Amino acid sequence: MKIIEILNTKYPKLSFEVFPPKTDTAFENVKSAAEEIARLSPSFMSVTYGAGGGTSRYTLELCRDIEADVGVPTLAHLTCVSSTRDTVARQIELMREAGIVNVMALRGDLTPELAASNREDWHYRHATDLVRELKEADPDFCIGGACYPEVHPESATSREDIRYIKEKVEAGCDFLTTQMFFDNNLFYNFLYKLREAGVTVPVVAGIMPITAANQVERAIKLSGSFMPQRFKSLVDRFGSNPEAMKQAGIAYATDQIIDLYANGITNVHVYSMNKPDVARKIRDNLSEILKTPEV
Repeated sequence: MKIIEILNTKYPKLSFEVFPPKTDTAFENVKSAAEEIARLSPSFMSVTYGAGGGTSRYTLELCRDIEADVGVPTLAHLTCVSSTRDTVARQIELMREAGIVNVMALRGDLTPELAASNREDWHYRHATDLVRELKEADPDFCIGGACYPEVHPESATSREDIRYIKEKVEAGCDFLTTQMFFDNNLFYNFLYKLREAGVTVPVVAGIMPITAANQVERAIKLSGSFMPQRFKSLVDRFGSNPEAMKQAGIAYATDQIIDLYANGITNVHVYSMNKPDVARKIRDNLSEILKTPEV
């Protein structure tokens, strides 16, 4: 099933993200965790690609297993920044062989080596290049793209960032998923700007439950996210108590999601980090809300 068909319905939806293992020996544990999350009946699940594509085989295997064994639609990530056109063409071929129709097209994070390299030598400079290639290879692909409510770190201004997002959508991106954010007002403002610019595809709100104090620094580094004082106070008060911090982090994420649903945002994606217990608790916290009829 295509993700866009799910997103275009009006009832509240909840999806989860998992990441593949780095080694063969870890595959079964990751698969078990992913399938446990899938049995929570999310709207769909996304599986990340891994830096430099090193775990690409596991991405496809997890997607195939989740769909075949649990029956949950999946979204396979594909990054291109460190890839050649031949590498991407082969990956597209493998996705088609695996029956995967939903692809998250990403440039990918820059390693220090890539950041210092000559971009003129890159086969792909932007995710938009990958979106075009996917659409040309198979118009039937349902393609997702990423966006940053707080402006992409490499964009000079919000206006420039939204212009690039619009180009990505015009290239064939069917929907967008945001990077994590911790202040819903930033998301609402971003969504207003997108719609004002004529970007009308569904936008999925990405939520990261921070369940340990040491995740905060990494979250800021990855996304440049603004941390509201309310969230900082939570970490200051409970960060030294692992169980309390976990409970507080899940509660904060749940509160964000409820506010999004209450304000008409029906598509929410949780960066669940291969943690079935966290995914289950959030799902349980929203169990009745997710049963509400179309709005």
